[in-house]
Amino acid sequence: MFKSARLKLTGWYLLIITLISLSFSVVIYRMLTVELDRVERMHRLRIEERFRLDPILIAETKNRIKLTLIMINGLILTGSAIAGYFLAGQTLQPIKVMIEDQSRFITDASHELRTPLTALKSEIEVNLRDKKLNLIQAKKLFQSNLEEVNGLQVLTDSLIQLTQPQKPVSSQLSLRSVVSQAVKKIQPLVRQKGIKLNSHVAGINLQGDSTALTKMLVIFLDNAVKYSPVNAKVSLTAAKTDGHALIKIKDEGMGISQKDLPHVFDRFFRADTSRSKNNIPGYGLGLAIAKQIINQHKGTVQVASRIKQGTVFTVKLPV
Repeated sequence: MFKSARLKLTGWYLLIITLISLSFSVVIYRMLTVELDRVERMHRLRIEERFRLDPILIAETKNRIKLTLIMINGLILTGSAIAGYFLAGQTLQPIKVMIEDQSRFITDASHELRTPLTALKSEIEVNLRDKKLNLIQAKKLFQSNLEEVNGLQVLTDSLIQLTQPQKPVSSQLSLRSVVSQAVKKIQPLVRQKGIKLNSHVAGINLQGDSTALTKMLVIFLDNAVKYSPVNAKVSLTAAKTDGHALIKIKDEGMGISQKDLPHVFDRFFRADTSRSKNNIPGYGLGLAIAKQIINQHKGTVQVASRIKQGTVFTVKLPV
């Protein structure tokens, strides 16, 4: 599809340049030939024969001018075709990337939605065929279905945030307050796994959206806790350096392989280690949302990790 579009766009470029080039060539040819005819007429009026211009020479000069202009137009059109093809590719490249990304997003989203929907359908069909289904079994079915529905709601909310990002409401805020809110939200999971969560945050004020930044930190802390073994340590530190707030979230979890590190912020990406026997729930959208929030705040994020030695996410935000 893009090859055809590229050729069509190149054709339009070439047509426009051809029309411009030919128009200029015709004008130049007309001006030169008119000037030659004028000079010839002037010399005809002279009395002395020896000063007359040879009509054959005039005709030959006109032919040479015509041939030269044709050659120049040929070179211009050849160069324009090559340059036009290149420029058409450059013009269409962002559109191609966007459409490929959109197509991949739709495919991945469909796959992620299909899994819980299939589970819901299968569970309901199996229980409907059970003629001995009692109230207790029905309640278990509803409870299981509710868990799947909750998962679908989380997925759809995440998809909406990724496809329709909200502009951050920027205001002066305390990073300590943001971290405190994030730690408070993650406490139930921390207690459940017996994780020791340490936070040390310097007194830093910055411009940003408190709700969005809290969500970003919750995502990193949630990942750190989920992928850490029971009774492990997770730390969050923040300090001011070079006019930026430097936030580090470190865990002692299973780690991420070097081949997976470049893709951890891709939508729906889940590293091989996350698909292990631990069966950790998730859709692979959290880090993509976190990076989106960081980008909205004109910040950067880096990740370093070693298998079975833990992971460190470093967020840098302007203050």
